[in-house]
Amino acid sequence: METINRGTHTIDAEGKSLGRLAVEVAVLLRGKNKPDFVPYKDMGDVVIVKNVDKIKYTGNKLENKKYFRFTGYLGNLKTATLKEVLIKKGPKEVLRMAVMGMLTKNTLRSRQIKRLKFE
Repeated sequence: METINRGTHTIDAEGKSLGRLAVEVAVLLRGKNKPDFVPYKDMGDVVIVKNVDKIKYTGNKLENKKYFRFTGYLGNLKTATLKEVLIKKGPKEVLRMAVMGMLTKNTLRSRQIKRLKFE
């Protein structure tokens, strides 16, 4: 069995847009920047994000962007705006949710998102 050499990347989020930062983090977590990338292996690196509270939100996203969650009961689709999520859960959770949406929707995702750290 081969060993995976995991590097560590530190990203400064100050002044970066939320989506562009999430793309950069998702590529590093999946390992798509490596020449021996295969989609079924977990070969990504550890990503540390600094200054998460200084992320730039462009346009009217604070009022117009909505997050949906379903409780499991009929008619209970809960919605929250980006501003409400920022107040309640913080900017770390907003970035984590953005990166989660960009990773593959299978068992690899839970392993890859654990390597996302915040300072």
